[in-house]
Amino acid sequence: MLFLMLVLLLFCGFLWKYKGQLKITDITDKYIFITGCDSGFGNLAARTFDKKGFRVIAACLTESGAIALKAETSERLRPVLLDVTDPENVKRTAQWVKNHVGEKGLWGLINNAGVLGVLAPTDWLTVEDYREPIEVNLFGLINVTLHMLPLVKKAQGRVVNVSSIGGRLAFGGGGYYPSKYAVEGFNDSLRRDMKAFGVHVSCIEPGLFKTKLSDPTKTTEKKLAIWKQLSPDIKQQYGESYIEKSVDKLKGTTSFMNMDLSLVVKCMDHALTSLFPKTRYVAGKDAKTFWIPLSHMPAVLQDFLLLKQKVELANPKAV
Repeated sequence: MLFLMLVLLLFCGFLWKYKGQLKITDITDKYIFITGCDSGFGNLAARTFDKKGFRVIAACLTESGAIALKAETSERLRPVLLDVTDPENVKRTAQWVKNHVGEKGLWGLINNAGVLGVLAPTDWLTVEDYREPIEVNLFGLINVTLHMLPLVKKAQGRVVNVSSIGGRLAFGGGGYYPSKYAVEGFNDSLRRDMKAFGVHVSCIEPGLFKTKLSDPTKTTEKKLAIWKQLSPDIKQQYGESYIEKSVDKLKGTTSFMNMDLSLVVKCMDHALTSLFPKTRYVAGKDAKTFWIPLSHMPAVLQDFLLLKQKVELANPKAV
């Protein structure tokens, strides 16, 4: 009986792996739209999918980013300028894409644009510190999706939302983590709504990668700027040495960052080209071995491990 169960498990594993290797054909006639292509994952994705033969429409925030990307890619790739937080810009871009793709529709929408915002203890922040990452990472993503969705439905294509391990575990204050938790919820509701239309929706959860978004220098500068504006009471509670120790810990995270951005792009590729795309993709060694497993563990264990990484307060009861 045990032997039969082992054989059955091995067969199911083989079948699962085999299904994951089945790919679509004729990608050269398929259009994909990618946001956040100035740098990082989006830039590499645009260049990679252009080489594979997709008809890539790459949305960049800056003209310099669009020009640089166009210089490195084929004539097929079309860069467009897009600020995902500007509703009129999103609307005009969606209409341009509709005119450009015609009756073929849009095979793939990759919502990749994102910002980190300020990372600091919650009681250092104002609501304005939460606003930018939520506007970009959540409302920008939702608005782009809603405008492009009719084109994706026409092609019975794919939507790929780039979330984060920060959508599973919140280990700092600021708008980034709430925005990514919300992206996970939007992704799940969209996936279930689109099943009836033959549209596959996937979510990618990268770990810590070395990109402009995760630049420790900029993160440190923002944190120091907020520290300087704090009230004497808050500074006393945390202690004058807190900010220095906190900055040192932040600099130390660079040694744990994944350097290979192609790990995330490979997830995008599978979500776009597999006959059976996954619901979720985890990218990065740290995400697979620590963050995602930890997200499934009891809160008491999560708190114990995450709080060990924080700087101790000088006067936590001096309130």
